[in-house]
Amino acid sequence: MSEEVIPPVGDAAAARGSSRPVIHLSDLLGRPVVAKSGDVVGRVEDAIVRLRGGDDAYPPVTGLAVGVGGRRVYVSAQLVTALTQEQVLLSKNKVDLRTFERRDGEVLLREDVLDHRLIDVAAAELVHAYDVELVDTGAGWVLARLDTRRPARFFGLVKSSGGHASRDWKAFEPLIGHARSVLERSGGRMSALKPAEIADLLEDADKREGGEILDRIHRDPELEADVFEELDPDKATKILEDMTDVEVAGVLARMRADDAADAVADLRQSRRRKVLDLLPAGQRTKVITLMGFNPATAGGLMSVDVASCPTTATAGQALSVIAEARSMQPDALLKLHAVADGGELVGVVSVIRLVQAHPATPVTDLLDTDPVRVTPEADLTDVALLMADYNLVAVPVVDERDHVVGVVTFDDVLEATIPEDWRRREPAPRPQRDLDTAHVGQGTGHG
Repeated sequence: MSEEVIPPVGDAAAARGSSRPVIHLSDLLGRPVVAKSGDVVGRVEDAIVRLRGGDDAYPPVTGLAVGVGGRRVYVSAQLVTALTQEQVLLSKNKVDLRTFERRDGEVLLREDVLDHRLIDVAAAELVHAYDVELVDTGAGWVLARLDTRRPARFFGLVKSSGGHASRDWKAFEPLIGHARSVLERSGGRMSALKPAEIADLLEDADKREGGEILDRIHRDPELEADVFEELDPDKATKILEDMTDVEVAGVLARMRADDAADAVADLRQSRRRKVLDLLPAGQRTKVITLMGFNPATAGGLMSVDVASCPTTATAGQALSVIAEARSMQPDALLKLHAVADGGELVGVVSVIRLVQAHPATPVTDLLDTDPVRVTPEADLTDVALLMADYNLVAVPVVDERDHVVGVVTFDDVLEATIPEDWRRREPAPRPQRDLDTAHVGQGTGHG
């Protein structure tokens, strides 16, 4: 089978224009393929498009998979003179009877898209593809729209064409693992999603879909770590169980130490030491430290990365400490800890107060010298009540010598206090947003 190329179509308006001929894949399937002589040579079994990496044009239809005498053969789009709901007309009397073989980057719409789920990027959710709309641009047929609402039924039978909304194909990210050109794109449209949104997708995905999503984010190690931090612990554990020890360590090395500690604790006992030994020394020390505390205490909740400065620092120098702490979670940087030469906590100061002060102002002039603090053994309820009573976004955790060993932030407490049944609730609908590469066009009918 030779590769056929249709000229790229970059005009989105042309692909969506109501004056262009439109045909639904469901109407095309099973239709007779008629030779120039008028003889029926076969019937349409599928339509083939090419998804090109880095190209935002609508995918061109490059050919049809046609059933001929018990075999599936390829018919090039260049041989098609007319494509309608009744039949497909060819410009020649014969077709190549060699069995169709898929090539890299080729997508079969019936086999790969119809009745599968895709990522609706604007809504950050997986949606079902009930039908596909092809549009004749004048330069060839393209995959232009997707129907994502279940078609109406009448006495159990699906009503023919029409009635459910179609949306621009560019609003979706397909999950087609064998289409190499798709996977080679840098994140594709998934790059518009936040880590928490990708985590939601993984929690809703089946094994095949989840594997495809994981393949995408694995190309960005920092994003992968952020996604695992947002995953439901049970889901994260299931995914990590299917990964090698080296792969697990690679993910945990980039995660916040408190989240990494939780993930290690959820691994099988036989794997924990192996994974810990593969972590970088600094991360391994933090994780082991955190694993020594009860998860429902301040020690189990805290981050061991703490922003601190000596009492001799100025406001400008203190702000420099915060500016350099790029690897720390932003919530843990809202307060800076001033410590004595021996490491004892002297006081805390907010970033806002530092910003408002003259850079030469001594930090000691700005400190709250009696900040609320807790020990690692303080339970979750006590920490939450203290934060609520004193309107705190972060609480330092100190040992018996008053050395700062960590900090608990409000999001740590919030995450730990959300009831498990709340986590299982269907999330509220997200507001739709415009996408740079996919302007979502809502329609009320076909064409």
